[in-house]
Amino acid sequence: MLHLQLRVPAALTDQVVQLLCDDETVTNVAVVEGGYAKPLGTLVVADVAREGANPVVAALRELDLHHEGSIMISEPDTLLSDAAEEAEKAAPGIPDDGIVWDVVENRVRKESVLSWAFLSFLTLATLIAGAGRLLDQPILIIGAMVVGPEFSPVAAICLALARPRPSILPGALTTLFGGFAIAVAVSAPLWFGAHAVGLATKADAATGPQTDFIVQPDIWSFLIALLAGVAGVLALTTSKSGPLVGVFISVTTVPAVGTLALCIGVGVWAEIPGALAQLGVNLLGLVLAGTVTLLVQRTVWARINGSSRLAGFRS
Repeated sequence: MLHLQLRVPAALTDQVVQLLCDDETVTNVAVVEGGYAKPLGTLVVADVAREGANPVVAALRELDLHHEGSIMISEPDTLLSDAAEEAEKAAPGIPDDGIVWDVVENRVRKESVLSWAFLSFLTLATLIAGAGRLLDQPILIIGAMVVGPEFSPVAAICLALARPRPSILPGALTTLFGGFAIAVAVSAPLWFGAHAVGLATKADAATGPQTDFIVQPDIWSFLIALLAGVAGVLALTTSKSGPLVGVFISVTTVPAVGTLALCIGVGVWAEIPGALAQLGVNLLGLVLAGTVTLLVQRTVWARINGSSRLAGFRS
């Protein structure tokens, strides 16, 4: 179940309460007149089944409540209620599979901002990946994949294309490619310094049988990126976030960027095209698979919700 907390102008209170009470997937509706002091408004709270939340939120948006008032959506850890169980039974599908598009959109918008935190994690991941390539240590490559935050702007790009939400696209692209550029710009001089004092040699940077896959993209690089894109979007849009870690350690985006920074720093120019190709192949696979997955989910859930509403109307 999801919890709705609404600030409703007096003129819309009756409509909002009636909308919530008429929906079988909504329960525990409460109204507190004058519950908000700044800005003024009525406090309306309710619980809605996750699978039925999209139509409810869409109806509230049609009343322009997100502009005239406010809509807050949260997910309680525990809700013990027979009424809530009945509301879930009335909703189509299974709770874990339910997608609340406004929640997903809000999440990718927040997590794809070019912030200091994002740049710090990406730069650290780039340096760890560069060290993994230099030392030919796959364990460091895996560590860099886990630390790297680049899947968030990739997911935002997918959502912008599939939803569609054109307003998300410029910021997501800036965060992704701007972040990569800044990470390389910070890391490359550090590798130059390491090379100057003898800690990083051209021979070590250009050889490493266990990490050569970073500069040798092939069809498997693309296929794995496709699978990772599907898994990442499913984890993002459903209530299962654990698989996102698996996505991080299955794609070669940060390792390619780390290798690129290392090669620039120590002057191994022959490896740069391979690293760039690996980065491009992985990003293409992630965006393609992620966008298609979102389109499929959007189509399927639109039909499920539509069929459910139609059945409820006929009954």
